[in-house]
Amino acid sequence: MHIEQIYTGCLAEAAYYIESDGEAVVIDPLRETEPYIELAEKRNAKIKYVFETHFHADFVSGHIDLAAKTGAKLIFGPKAKPNYASYVAEDNESFQFGKLEIKVLHTPGHTMESTTYLLKNEEGKDHAIFTGDTLFIGDVGRPDLAVKGELTEKELAGILYDSLQNKILPLGDEVIVYPGHGAGSQCGKNMSKETVSTVGQQRKMNYALQAMTKEQFIEVVTDGLGAPPAYFAENARINREGYDNIDEVMKRNLNPLSVDEFEKEFNNGALILDTRDPDEFEKEFVKGSLNIGLSGQYAVWVGSLIPFNQKVILVTKPGNEEESVLRLARVGYEKVAGYLEGGVNSWKKAGKETDSIKSIKAAEIAGLVKDGYQVLDVRRNSEVDAEHLEEARNISLVDLKDKIPEINRADKFVVHCAGGYRSMIAASILKQNGIDDLVNVYGGFADIKKEEGMKIVSGKCATTQFNERLEKILN
Repeated sequence: MHIEQIYTGCLAEAAYYIESDGEAVVIDPLRETEPYIELAEKRNAKIKYVFETHFHADFVSGHIDLAAKTGAKLIFGPKAKPNYASYVAEDNESFQFGKLEIKVLHTPGHTMESTTYLLKNEEGKDHAIFTGDTLFIGDVGRPDLAVKGELTEKELAGILYDSLQNKILPLGDEVIVYPGHGAGSQCGKNMSKETVSTVGQQRKMNYALQAMTKEQFIEVVTDGLGAPPAYFAENARINREGYDNIDEVMKRNLNPLSVDEFEKEFNNGALILDTRDPDEFEKEFVKGSLNIGLSGQYAVWVGSLIPFNQKVILVTKPGNEEESVLRLARVGYEKVAGYLEGGVNSWKKAGKETDSIKSIKAAEIAGLVKDGYQVLDVRRNSEVDAEHLEEARNISLVDLKDKIPEINRADKFVVHCAGGYRSMIAASILKQNGIDDLVNVYGGFADIKKEEGMKIVSGKCATTQFNERLEKILN
């Protein structure tokens, strides 16, 4: 038996490759198929099944393409209604590969088709569960993403409670838990940085698996849920209805544009997305660009900040064109007209207008504040509630575009986040909207806290607030 967790940090997503006696299965693959095919070829194995735990909302799965390229059978759990060729399994149905068996455990609640796959070893003993978004390490899947018709999020939470109680908790303490996501995913609210656990450990440590009534569980799980990113509904639809072959998407979107072609697309309404790191972007960029660097949660912030059907043109670091296009496709963004051939250098050589953003060290903030600059903190509200500069104004990055009308363009800003990635995104948004008198802070709040004389207001961190609400509900 061979199990590999293939973890993608940008999306905090885990896919799985399991193999026995030359036969393999893949669970919840990402959009690109090569990693799974190459792994199977390297190990002289054939992919027999591709399993999907549910219709994912936070990424476009590679299940259709992978099954087509390998001849594998594509499997969903009960209640799934995909609009393409696949097999919808029954609860408790089993699938053999090599000397192993995967058993279907229907665990609705996150979505109605959500399914956990129980892996039995060569002796037929329960070995591991692949839980998708039903059970995470330290958390459970949010029940508000599949709200339709007569089902409310509280009713889905009640269904999730039954799934956990009847299908997961009866399993042995030694059974390994392999979740679909880790910390950073917005499919839950309290996920651990750990990506593997056991049923026994989760029975002790996971707040949602503690002894409580169904009513208490519903209140706990639905408490404090923020709005999901706008692209979630679109990704769930794509995964249900199907999509274009990824090879065709890459061929169509990986299109080099001359300076004139690039400028024409921009003038016709395309958004310039610059995927370079903040430290590179700030030096010089095409005026009007939005910076979302590949070095951070690129796909998540694209999905959170760019309208789903917006046409995009790319500026990248040379050599990063393919990665920029692929990672857009992972979240269903396929309206890419191309990339600027030669990058910013070709734009500059053509005599076209560029812009820049000044960054400062945390020690310089005090002097700028005396000169009339406002401190703009673009971290999440929960981060700001825990600690912030006393004089800072908070507008979270996800809300910034909507708050632009409330900002006086004559004001001057010092922009910071936690470490510098989000603040450069924010600075580029402000620049796009004609707010030019601004500086970014290197190192963000992490460096600000180190400086003497900074007036830091401390509150309760998100974890403390969550635990206090949990204790109140359970008592």
